[in-house]
Amino acid sequence: MPSADLTLAECRAYRPELPLPDGFDAFWSDTLDEKGPGGAPDRQPRFDEVDSGLVQVRCYDVSVPGYDGRPVRGWLRMPAGATGPLGCVVEFLGYGRGRGLAHEQLMWACAGYAHLVMDTRGQGWSSATGDTPDTDPGSAGAVPGFLTRGVESPGTHYYRRVFTDAVRCVRAMREHPGVDPARIVVTGVSQGGGIALAVAGLVPGLAGVMPDVPFLCNIPRAARIAATSPYTEIAAYLRLHRDRVEPVFRTLSYFDGAHHATRATAPALFSIAMADDICPPSTCFTAYNRYAGPKEVRVYEFNGHEGGTEHHRAEQLAWVRARFAGLPVQRS
Repeated sequence: MPSADLTLAECRAYRPELPLPDGFDAFWSDTLDEKGPGGAPDRQPRFDEVDSGLVQVRCYDVSVPGYDGRPVRGWLRMPAGATGPLGCVVEFLGYGRGRGLAHEQLMWACAGYAHLVMDTRGQGWSSATGDTPDTDPGSAGAVPGFLTRGVESPGTHYYRRVFTDAVRCVRAMREHPGVDPARIVVTGVSQGGGIALAVAGLVPGLAGVMPDVPFLCNIPRAARIAATSPYTEIAAYLRLHRDRVEPVFRTLSYFDGAHHATRATAPALFSIAMADDICPPSTCFTAYNRYAGPKEVRVYEFNGHEGGTEHHRAEQLAWVRARFAGLPVQRS
């Protein structure tokens, strides 16, 4: 159905007032630098090869010490017989999705790259199973879902843990002997696109970022105009907690992709769908218009939240190949 949001011309020009919260950079620096209790222990990432039944792709069951040192699961897939450090695509998943099974999601490995899919803690109940629990405190009184989990403060919010997990997964791949640390691209669809934007703002030196129909952008607007979940979780919470509007949006501002975009410098390829009623296009364009690095966008005018699907995958394959071809190989 046609979007009830702004027109494409209006979206391209849309630059709303969206103040950066106090202490934004310090909050994330402190979060990522935590050591010992509350931080990452001395454990190392694990990559255990599994027999997936595939012969052209090698699959590894991954465990990375994430936020608070708790293990985050993932799958690493690499082309069989590859020699020398590979370019790597690190992928984050959509809302409710888990890492699934070892033999799934083979496109990037078949294209000749290492491909890490990060499991999202506590998720894996919609279209693919997950294996990473989320048992941290801070979820009392949350509307079912994740947007209001720990929303009492930035320090307890669910996405503080998820974004930290994602940064540590990228760091783990930079240290992997089969990966060229200078050729790492992060990507994701919907929630995964929002996580990718956060990582782009938190991790310098990425080769690229590809956020597709990104979630978690201009959250105040999305909560007020999106008619479907997940953003409706915020409205449901605030219908009950009428006195918490300002502190809730303050907490969520630390996780807004539109703010992380202002800190990102890696080249970016966005995709935005103009009939998207889950992540309204004006919210995605908020992040795109504020993105600080070189950027391109592919607009799918008549599509909803499915975006460009396989048409856009072809765009991404060409874009990543061009990005990696222009970078000298580094060896860790």
